[in-house]
Amino acid sequence: MKKIFTLLSLFIVLFALNSNAQKVYSTEYSSQAEINVYVVDYESQCDLKVYKVDYSSQASGNDGLWFFVDYSSQADKKIYFADYSSQADLLIYFVDYSSQAGWRNNSKKHLMY
Repeated sequence: MKKIFTLLSLFIVLFALNSNAQKVYSTEYSSQAEINVYVVDYESQCDLKVYKVDYSSQASGNDGLWFFVDYSSQADKKIYFADYSSQADLLIYFVDYSSQAGWRNNSKKHLMY
């Protein structure tokens, strides 16, 4: 019984870590991406405030802390930076500090799961 509980606990932890990770890969074409994002000029226009972290271990949770990976196979989400806001699924704004990162529009939170 203890072994089953331990395995189940391990599975839940691993699933939780993998499902919310914010390791992203920027694709060259929109057809290669899971979602299209557009970087807005002002914080008040965005759905998500994003902070680029230095290490992949800092990019856990669905709270706007992104780590950009070098290869698409390493990514949890593949994104394309659209040229126009009308082409985007998600509007983002890059912030200067990790404490500023987070969602402004919770209705779009599902896009990064």
